Amino acid sequence: MTTPFESPAPPPELAPARPGRKLGPIADRVGSSHRAWLEPTRSSYINSGRTLSDLSEHVLLAKSKLSELLRGVGHYPRWEVIHRLSIELHIPNWPLYRLWRQGALDIGKSKEWIERSSENTGAALHTEQPLEHNGLRLMMEDDYRGYAEAFLSAGPCHDAVEDTFAILWLSWDHALASPDIRRYSWNILRATVLAKATYRDNLPELENAAFDTVAMHTHRSQTGRVAQLTESLELFKAISKLPAAQLDVMVLRYLCGATEERTSYLLGVPLAVVRSDERHAHRFLNSALTLPPETEGPVT
Repeated sequence: MTTPFESPAPPPELAPARPGRKLGPIADRVGSSHRAWLEPTRSSYINSGRTLSDLSEHVLLAKSKLSELLRGVGHYPRWEVIHRLSIELHIPNWPLYRLWRQGALDIGKSKEWIERSSENTGAALHTEQPLEHNGLRLMMEDDYRGYAEAFLSAGPCHDAVEDTFAILWLSWDHALASPDIRRYSWNILRATVLAKATYRDNLPELENAAFDTVAMHTHRSQTGRVAQLTESLELFKAISKLPAAQLDVMVLRYLCGATEERTSYLLGVPLAVVRSDERHAHRFLNSALTLPPETEGPVT
């Protein structure tokens, strides 16, 4: 599904001059979890300066098949092929395996197929994690999980957070070169979470969060809980209509309980921007949740 929350645009593919036909674009039908590992793999190939002919000899895959793999065309590749490719292109093995496996599961591959396709490679080596990446994870993980929980159930929530840090690891050099690594990381999280979210009328559903609000637990009576649930559902439906930046601020501030300062830090934007987005969001919500005045009776 196409949503307004697309993944961060990959860095421009400035390929070193090389002979042969230029690598074609990724196929439109490639899903978000497949694309999560395919885009950084393509970038590594393009930046390596190597040719498909040279690479195919070491990966033990025909040039035409290698081209298809790098465009997401044809059958989903076995891990043993991706493993050899990661060695040749010096791609961190562990996050690549994590994303490749998730992509396989998302298109319906069985766990048995995954195990068979990686049995001759020792699955994946635990590549040494950059210290800065680990530090960023320690600072952000709990808040990232809270944001994901607003949209996803437990299983997909866990996968979204793990995938976020795996994608960030694969694109770490680009993250370091970005204007603000926190913003770069947040964009990955948002795109990953919302790619897994359920949509209604092209809007991400927040209804699950209505069952876990602080206000819900303050009502002891069944009637109070039902009334609060109804009110929460209307509020979250309205929140889902907000522009991306305002949506993120409201989820962090009012579902995750983050302070203005913490929200600013997580999003990688100035505090003034957070306050402005929150102010505009409140105006929209107040307008959306205000009932029209009652009429005096039917018009005859």
